[in-house]
Amino acid sequence: MAMEKGIYQAPMGIAATEEPAIEIEILEPGELGITADGIEPEDEGSDEFNKNLAEDMDDGELQSIASELIGLFDADIAARKDWSDTYVDGLKLLGLKYEETTEPWAGACGVYHPMLAEAVVKFQSEAIMETFPAMGPVKTKIIGKETQSKKEASIRVQEDMNYRLTEQMSEYRPEQEKLLWNLPLAGSAFKKVYFDPALGRQVAMFIPAEDLVVPYGASSLENAERISHVMRKTKNDVKKLQAAGFWKDIDLGEPSNVMDDIEKRKAEQDGFTASTDNRFRIIEMHVDYDLPGYEDEAGIALPYIITMEKSTARVLAIRRNWYEGDTLKLKRTHFVHYQYVPGFGFYGYGLIHLIGGYARSATSIIRQLVDAGTLSNLPGGLKARGLRVKGDDTPISPGEFRDVDVPGGTIKDNIMLLPYKEPSQTLMALFNQIVQEGRSFVSAGDLQVSDMGGNAPVGTTLAILERTLKVMSAIQARLHYSMKVEFNLLKTIIADYTDEDYEYEPEEGPSTAKKSDYDDVEVLPVSDPNASTMAQKIVQYQAVLQLAQSAPQLYNLPLLHRQMIEVLGIKNAQKLVPMSDDQKPQDPVTENQNILMMKPVKAFSYQDHQAHITVHMAAMQDPKIVALLQNNPMAQQLQQQMMAHVNEHIGFQYRIEIEKQMGMVLPPQKVDELGEEQNIGMDPQVEAQLAPMIAQAAQKLLQQNQQQAAQQHAAQQAADPLIQMQQQELQLKAQEQQRKATKDQVDAQLKMKQLEIEQERIQSQAKIAAGQIVAQAGMNQQKIKAQNLQKGGEMFARALEKKAEMKHNKEQQLDNQAHQRLSANQSKKETKE
Repeated sequence: MAMEKGIYQAPMGIAATEEPAIEIEILEPGELGITADGIEPEDEGSDEFNKNLAEDMDDGELQSIASELIGLFDADIAARKDWSDTYVDGLKLLGLKYEETTEPWAGACGVYHPMLAEAVVKFQSEAIMETFPAMGPVKTKIIGKETQSKKEASIRVQEDMNYRLTEQMSEYRPEQEKLLWNLPLAGSAFKKVYFDPALGRQVAMFIPAEDLVVPYGASSLENAERISHVMRKTKNDVKKLQAAGFWKDIDLGEPSNVMDDIEKRKAEQDGFTASTDNRFRIIEMHVDYDLPGYEDEAGIALPYIITMEKSTARVLAIRRNWYEGDTLKLKRTHFVHYQYVPGFGFYGYGLIHLIGGYARSATSIIRQLVDAGTLSNLPGGLKARGLRVKGDDTPISPGEFRDVDVPGGTIKDNIMLLPYKEPSQTLMALFNQIVQEGRSFVSAGDLQVSDMGGNAPVGTTLAILERTLKVMSAIQARLHYSMKVEFNLLKTIIADYTDEDYEYEPEEGPSTAKKSDYDDVEVLPVSDPNASTMAQKIVQYQAVLQLAQSAPQLYNLPLLHRQMIEVLGIKNAQKLVPMSDDQKPQDPVTENQNILMMKPVKAFSYQDHQAHITVHMAAMQDPKIVALLQNNPMAQQLQQQMMAHVNEHIGFQYRIEIEKQMGMVLPPQKVDELGEEQNIGMDPQVEAQLAPMIAQAAQKLLQQNQQQAAQQHAAQQAADPLIQMQQQELQLKAQEQQRKATKDQVDAQLKMKQLEIEQERIQSQAKIAAGQIVAQAGMNQQKIKAQNLQKGGEMFARALEKKAEMKHNKEQQLDNQAHQRLSANQSKKETKE
């Protein structure tokens, strides 16, 4: 068929080009049989390991193997006969084909109540929209430590897988919708995931429950002793596979033209009359088997995939079903089991099992009501043998009159109508009750939101939704789990067989990282197992938004709004609601511009935080900016955003200063290639060792900052004019006090000098007086002897007196000179001051 341009957008980076339509052939699951039989491309393993072992085995051994395994297959089919019969009978209740009835009369009502079909259609519609949105069914989760490179790889893997599932794998969505139609009916449905070398890519094909058979007692695909996949192949398909060497080239004769009951009933519901099927019935059995010639040393049965034709019991292929090099030889998984409601055994319960009785009863009652209305409107009865109606006995149309030949008496005496009643109101009430019970059981009824009131609290609305959608939420959770298993199988195949380079240029990161991207990323369905419908998700987010209004500082509002937009299915939510985590490092001026435009900003650990803080604070204190923002209603929010961003830089700067005091780098909480730190926990032992060291460093930093603050305070005071005037006054007062102290000191020195001179004068006078006494005594003693010398003695005495007076005058002169010098020095000092 021609592949048309898809409705889904390719990952960003792919140029929109017009390409001619490509003619491809979509094959049925396992049509080539390669991967289903265990064969993978050459890089999966060696040719010797992946070869068809049936080519080297004896025909007798192969016939014995086929007979044994087909016998086991027939036993498995017989063991689930009751399940098959219930399923076959339930398919009729879908009412996809109107039943032409002959009882109780030909043309009686053959309608089926659409309860079962309604529930199936609603489930399929809700599930496909939830699990396969327009943006693609896959989201990613990073494994291990989150880094920027892993974050970019996660985006690339998500875009690549969504591109593959929505565009490249054109059969995926139709197969998924088939699965979602069959799943609620049968209770189980399967997907087969494998690499198809004919298409050169991975495929995930739907397998109905009747085509996958397990033995009685198996509870899951993982522990089933054998898994038999029934496939239908035309004669030409078989020849193609044999010619390609995938199956052994043997003559299978003609197809057996056998159809089972489920195939027949499905064909009838589709409007086909099917009695024979001109296709081979191929059984691909995944089984643990002790293959002759390839026995295990321990005698353990090993996993193989054995492909056989049912009617001829001929083996077409035998291949190993474990990875080459696996010493444990563990069975490989190719199937994914989807369950509607798990039951007692392997197969789940579907709507046929859960509400099949309700649907049968509702169908029976609605037919009775319609037939009762028909009989009431067009009653039948008895007429006299001789009464003849000219023409024919067809019902009389409205406004029509016919001629009647009456044998005798009046017409009413010759006709008696049977007493048919109007449709019973009791039967109608019972019908409504059965339909309501059946719908409520599977949550198919419509929720009466209008009954809750327009002002009902969000919590009340959420509680009603939870109670109403509880069953559907559980089913969606099981669907989510199975899709996760399927996506991881697809991811493994894509990672194993993809090229090193992308087929398109990715939006982020190098194009050569494609193969390695899948190693660090886990793929998940976009569906939410905790909310089965969009309405339920929206109500949940509304409840969170109401809580956030009471304490907005506790919530990441941008993230909350972005997730809300994504739930609504709006594209490019990251552009509509930008977040700080999306930001790249910017210079401080650009950050100021972003803040003024109410755009998110983010600080990074390696930036020059002091420079950023200076620029941001300068902008906040700029009088022009302050004046322009005075009348802005968002001014307060702008200021809060600016201060919050400044606080980010302050926190990083404080961390750097603590590290300087410690002389070591603190373990980063979470650092990516861009240096971005994110908040995760720290090892308790590391934290216990670091805490005392950080405390000491913090104390040292505090003391250092206190000293710097004191110095800055002193410098600020020194630069104050008032403080300078006060300091000058203090200096003048100090100088005056110093001058007075110096003068007092000089005066004291002068007084001391005067005292010394006075003492010298007194001593000099005492000496003179003593000399006078001595002279007087000598004169008295020698008066007699020196009367003649009296005149000479008087002269001598006058000479001594004159000498003493001269000495006294000299001393007085010296004293005056000293006093003059002291006065001169004092005057000079005062002049200098």
